[in-house]
Formats: sequence, C-alpha cells, structure tokens
Amino acid sequence: MKVNKRALIRWKVYLDRSKMYIGYINLFMMVTIFLGAIKNTEVGKFLIENVYLAIPILLILFIAFALILGYWDSRLGIRSEEMRNLSSENPVQMEILNTIRKMKEDQDIIIERIEEIGDKLK
Repeated sequence: MKVNKRALIRWKVYLDRSKMYIGYINLFMMVTIFLGAIKNTEVGKFLIENVYLAIPILLILFIAFALILGYWDSRLGIRSEEMRNLSSENPVQMEILNTIRKMKEDQDIIIERIEEIGDKLK
C-alpha cells in the first residue's frame, strides 16, 4: 500500500492548526464544569444571580490575566527558547541554518579577498 506523504503532512498541519480552536472549546467546557461545581456555594449563587454583571467582569479578568501571562512569556523568552529547541531538532531547518552559516563564512572570505585586491591596486 502506497502512502501519500504530502497528504499526511497536510493533514498534520490541519490538526496542528485546529489545536488552538479545540483549546477554546476546552476552556469553555472547563468554565462550565467549574461553574456547575460552585453553583451551591455563596460565590456561585452570587454569580448566578448577577450573571449579566458577572460574565463581563470575568471576561475582562480573563483577558487581563491572559495578557499578563503573554507579557511574562515574552519577557522571559520561554516560547522563543522552546521554538529554538524545536528548530534545532528539525533536520531541514538545521540544514538551512548550516547553509546560511557556510554562506556567511564564504562571504567573509570573498570580502577579505576583495580588500586584498583593492590594496594591491593602490
């Protein structure tokens, strides 16, 4: 049986892209379960009684918390370090990086030779 490698890769990309949206659905489900678990507490009763006030406030708090987490991640460089580590394990990206390094070395050698020729012409 012949496997279409390009189709498998395309499907993997589709699955990877869908993870973000599945995460939103998962978040909604967790909030629903959380609210169901606290509905018999004082806080839960307050949230249910004042749902039109509670939802915007909770949404604003969630967005603020998400922005703070994103800011901390950017400041600490956690995501960029993770991407750097993943890139170093990818053979295609490492080949591209090695090719760029080799081109830079060759460029430096060519610049040195041009400067030598320029010095000889003076």
